[in-house]
Amino acid sequence: MKALWAWLLILSALVAGEAFAADYEKFVGTFEGDVAISDDEQELKRDLSVTIKRIDDGFQVNWTTTTIKSDGKEKSKSYTIDFTPSQREHIYRSAMKKNLFGGREPLDPMKGDPYVWAHIDGETLIVNALIINELGGYEMQTYERTLVDDGMMLKFHRIRDGEALREIQAHLKRTDG
Repeated sequence: MKALWAWLLILSALVAGEAFAADYEKFVGTFEGDVAISDDEQELKRDLSVTIKRIDDGFQVNWTTTTIKSDGKEKSKSYTIDFTPSQREHIYRSAMKKNLFGGREPLDPMKGDPYVWAHIDGETLIVNALIINELGGYEMQTYERTLVDDGMMLKFHRIRDGEALREIQAHLKRTDG
């Protein structure tokens, strides 16, 4: 009887692992777009791209933002974050550094690093980054990536100490077929 219970426990863990994989699988792909925003009394264009791919034990989100100023100068920022399943369904922890035992874990927000996690709500993959500043205040950045027929809608929010600083919305087209 114990062997049967052990087998059932192993089988349920395998099925749960498959459910986690299916959770983010629909977001796998490459998406690109642009958006025009006003910043400091000038119009800026931002080229946006995001690639979401499978990794051994979760998924990886890689995104690049290229800001093109009115004088033609460009500035790019790229970020890559791996996510692994947490103990809670639909919630993924970032795996941004290795611990003493070689396992991957989130960064430490008390050291000034961002604490990043992701969760999935239906057709939306939400990535949150919490930063605690030197004075003990906080900044929260949220990237909501919602699947649509030809790609995804991106909503970005940045809040500092409860005050909304920026919101950007853009349509990104799927470019990987």
